[in-house]
Amino acid sequence: MDVTELAGLLHEAEEHHGAYEAVAPVHHWWDWYAAYIVARDGGSAEDQAVAEAGRHMEAVLR
Repeated sequence: MDVTELAGLLHEAEEHHGAYEAVAPVHHWWDWYAAYIVARDGGSAEDQAVAEAGRHMEAVLR
């Protein structure tokens, strides 16, 4: 992954994180972003990456 691709994924993650953050308990944004970016880099579609980040956060917040 190069800087341009990472910057694009960070921007995309920012766009999707807002909906999660609005209903989520207090959390560190970077946990959600990291899970989202890893999922996207692994080939997941945007909606799949959102779901994977949500599942990751459920585990983190337990």
